[in-house]
Amino acid sequence: MKIAGNLVDVSAEEIYPAEITFKEKILKIKKVNKKYKNFILPGFIDAHIHIDSSMLCPSRFGEVVVPHGTVAVITDPHEIANVMGMDGINYMISDSTTPLKIFFTAPSCVPATPYETSGAILESREIEKLMRYKQVVALGEVMNYPAVICGDKKMITKINIAKKYNKPIDGHCPNLSGKALKKYVSYGISTEHECSTLKEAQEKANLGMQIMIRDGSAAKNMEALINLKQENSFIVSDDKHPIDLTRGHINLMLKKAVSLGMDPIKAIKKVTLNPAQHYKLNFGLIEPGKDANLIEVDDLKNFNVKRVTIDGKLVARNGKPLFKVKPKLAPLNIKIKQKEPQDFDIVCKKSENKVKVRVIQTVENQLFTKELIRSLNIKNKKILIDIKRDVLKIAVVERYGHEKIALGFIKGFNLKKGAIASSIAHDSHNIVVIGTNEEDMAKAVNLTAKYGGLVAVCKDKSLHVKLPIAGLMTDKRADVVSVELKKIHDFTRKLGCNLYAPFMAMSFMCLTATPEINITDKGLIDTRNFRFVNVIVK
Repeated sequence: MKIAGNLVDVSAEEIYPAEITFKEKILKIKKVNKKYKNFILPGFIDAHIHIDSSMLCPSRFGEVVVPHGTVAVITDPHEIANVMGMDGINYMISDSTTPLKIFFTAPSCVPATPYETSGAILESREIEKLMRYKQVVALGEVMNYPAVICGDKKMITKINIAKKYNKPIDGHCPNLSGKALKKYVSYGISTEHECSTLKEAQEKANLGMQIMIRDGSAAKNMEALINLKQENSFIVSDDKHPIDLTRGHINLMLKKAVSLGMDPIKAIKKVTLNPAQHYKLNFGLIEPGKDANLIEVDDLKNFNVKRVTIDGKLVARNGKPLFKVKPKLAPLNIKIKQKEPQDFDIVCKKSENKVKVRVIQTVENQLFTKELIRSLNIKNKKILIDIKRDVLKIAVVERYGHEKIALGFIKGFNLKKGAIASSIAHDSHNIVVIGTNEEDMAKAVNLTAKYGGLVAVCKDKSLHVKLPIAGLMTDKRADVVSVELKKIHDFTRKLGCNLYAPFMAMSFMCLTATPEINITDKGLIDTRNFRFVNVIVK
């Protein structure tokens, strides 16, 4: 087979007209003296994404991203691993049935930290087993960076296993700096996707970490990092929800990077050659002997993808897949008893009419939070929600049969009535709920447990997206899920919340690996000092 156009040579960083001959691999490249309007690029690689955070099972994920020019992803399945352990990882691999090349990292932190209840634990023996899988190309993001810095034996053993198999080690160390950062990097941890400022990214790059410039649905760091001085950095998404994926994937991230002033070829390099070299993939540039993973675009400004070829086969044309999808299923496994409104009461034994409490302050387009102190009223020994000041209640309900509930307060969601809940709550995926009253919080949690999904509740009305695969994913098409999710987002906005992705934002309120304050089923956590704190300020 042959394809012709303006070839983008990401290795030499030049463009020239050429004819490319290929079968499964690229056979020959012939420079020609012709004029073409189209551009031939290496297929795009998303070097860091969690498919199990997209709400789509792997086959449905492949169905939606391949037409956008994505030929491969490096995915860390630690979401489903926290829920189902090795069974969950094996499910992800078994459902990777589309032309999309899905490579995995072995989840290093299941659970992510000791501060929450997960559905499974992955020890060193599981990591060793995963390292032998041909689909596993690295050790997944080492989120428990305090364990690394303290030289925790279990964590270091996992890192050494990756070194034994000569596989890269992905990092996750937001705001880590100075001596602590140097010690973290000294163990061979080589990438970082959690940088939110240029100063942070440059310090980590200077120590040899390859920076992943993130532009996801919840966390958007590209604007802050666009002037990073590092040739071998990546552009990644980390987390994308279905509405965004139906519009585009890496092609839109490239469009944004170029609009912010990045050189087009250097931008393309960050989603092709750079990740391919780091993860030892036989593609990412166009040269004889490489896998024939090619895409055709109309220009290097908008990156409208016309054709996608993977392993020499045309698999998508003009935004449509040329392959069929047959998703596989996995169990739901949510085990909780029916919840009552009083389960969400925060009781104060003080005799005063007011009390000071810690409040989680959300920061839109970021994963980190801020800690606030606010004074709330007490009535009948119960601390009251303050809707006018946007101090709402948040709760995490443990889903694995131990019947634990942790309660706290949150600001930034601006709900005026009702409650929202989800079975997606990073990283152990217990049920998280935010509400304006205890009655609707109980309804939302009970509905989530029933369907395993996203729920918006306003008195007797509710909307939900069923997530029958581990309470994380669906087997429905991305466009179908997007319609359902958009209805929930619109309804949630009518309740007062104006966040772009409220359910994804809510899911990260449980993340113990980012500062400053978060909540899990075990309680409120100061994630700067990694210690539990009381909701009531003494």
